[in-house]
This record gives sequence, structure tokens and C-alpha cells, in this order.
Amino acid sequence: MRNLFGENIPAPAPDNDDRKAKGEKRDRQPDPNGLRKVGCDRTKGAYFARRVKSELNLEETLPWHFEKGAAYHCFSFGDVDSLTYLRAIVKQQPVEYCLISTWCMAITDVKEVEKWLERGYIKRVDWYVGEIFQATYADVYLYLLGVCRRHGGRVCVFRNHSKVMAGFGRDFDFVIESSANVNTNPRSENSVITVDTGLARFYKETIFDDIQAFNRDFKTWKPYKLKRDETV
Repeated sequence: MRNLFGENIPAPAPDNDDRKAKGEKRDRQPDPNGLRKVGCDRTKGAYFARRVKSELNLEETLPWHFEKGAAYHCFSFGDVDSLTYLRAIVKQQPVEYCLISTWCMAITDVKEVEKWLERGYIKRVDWYVGEIFQATYADVYLYLLGVCRRHGGRVCVFRNHSKVMAGFGRDFDFVIESSANVNTNPRSENSVITVDTGLARFYKETIFDDIQAFNRDFKTWKPYKLKRDETV
């Protein structure tokens, strides 16, 4: 092994057997904690606790199964995070494609969606963020680039202040329109979940698929084609 601390390394102290051989007296007392085993405790930060509370609060209000053609209007008082609405949908069905538009977000939000991608809950995500995102949230932007390179999709930077999530799932398609960014905040926010294929296609195909990005990280990106639209 390489010596990382220079050449002047003190010689190791003789062990007990060497000391016995030399007739030295053992003056070290037995360690009263020598038989104890390593301990480990699992903790979760305040962010995780808030997410759990957010999810529980929403479950008390929203139905477990969404009805096609219905719209669910929600007004929160800082007790529900924006991403929790998407989580409520992911818990009901696998999602083939989803777009997420927000002015800003935290790295914990990206990691949450990344976990869904890794587990196959969502197959593909395109991200749309505000023009300040690259500079102000540089660490999040760089992490998000890595997520897209591993799982597909793009990060599109433009003059954006919209908060929209639209997706296509196994059982139903949806749109989440909200006043909230994709992050944790204590403010009151209004959100609407609409279970409607036409509205989901409107946001994907008419609006976001045609957005021209300021950043040049995804020059070969092409709009995602849904499986249902593929022809043999």
C-alpha cells in the first residue's frame, strides 16, 4: 500500500506477546467495552419528514383512483408539496412519459424523480426550467443533466415561469397545473389535476415539444413518441 504520510513512520509498538517474551509487566487494564458490538441508528432529515406529512395530508383529500374526465381542484396551506401530486399518480399507475415544467427546484426533488425512473415507475421525463436555473441552481442543473443522460429526456432552459406536469400512463393521462414550483415551500398554493388525454397532448405536443431551448446540451433531442402512436 502507498505511504500517504511521508517516510518518517514510527515503529509499531510491541504487542502483548512480545512484551511477555521480554518479561515486561502487563499494566493495561481490560477494556470494559471490549465485548460491545457496533451500533447503528437510521435517521431521516426534516425534508423527508415533510414529504411524508405532505403525502398523508393529500391522501386524506384525494380519492385513491382518479376518474377519467374529472378535474380535482386543490388549495393547500403550505402542507402539500407540488411533487406530491405527481407522486399520487405514480402510486396509481406506471407512467410512460411525463413533462415537468417549473421555474426552479431543489436537488432533492430531482433525486425523488430519479428514483422513480430507476424503479420503472416512470419511463421518460423531459424537464423545462426558467432562464435563471443554470446559474442560480448550477449544482441542480448539473445533476439533472446526468439524470437525463442516463434515462433519456432533456433539460430545456427558456424564459419559463409556468408550473405544469403532464403525463401519459397505463390507465389514464393527466395534467397537473399549479401555482407552486417543484420544491418545498410553506406558502399557500392552488393546484388542479385534470384526467384528460386531450389536455395532456395539448401541453406536450402543442406547447412543450416545440419549445426552443437556450441551452445546447441536447442538440440531438427529439420529442418523445408514445407507444400508442407507433405504427407497425
